[in-house]
Amino acid sequence: VPMGVLICMKYLMFIFNMLVFAGGTCLAGVGVWVAVDPSGFQDIVAARAVLSAGAWLLLAVGIALALLGFLGCCGALRRSRPLLLL
Repeated sequence: VPMGVLICMKYLMFIFNMLVFAGGTCLAGVGVWVAVDPSGFQDIVAARAVLSAGAWLLLAVGIALALLGFLGCCGALRRSRPLLLL
């Protein structure tokens, strides 16, 4: 495989993982926002238990995606197979 193709794949993987990291960070931010200030969202969701569970779910999924994206970025830059497989 030519060296230029490998370099292109490396940076494409980095960009994709950066997008996953940014999406996870945004989800975690919305989860924190809903958990801290639920009064703005009570108009959308009538039941309080559903709102609280949704906020914690957004927070957990966001943190997991941010961690996954961060490890993917590190793995792509270092060409570390274990980090990319994780």
